[in-house]
Amino acid sequence: MPGRELWSYVEIGLHIHVQTETVRNYKRHGLLPEPDRVDAAGHPRWYPETIRAWALARPGRR
Repeated sequence: MPGRELWSYVEIGLHIHVQTETVRNYKRHGLLPEPDRVDAAGHPRWYPETIRAWALARPGRR
């Protein structure tokens, strides 16, 4: 859907209060949901609602 907001590692980190590199590590270890999209440069992107739902369900959340 054109114009719909997508989050990168930076926005995810801000949302869950961790460093960007921590979010990248979550992805490397299979702890993030699959990206909703991959941009033209090959970077994964997620819809905010995907991350919000994941954040609520993730173990050890604060």
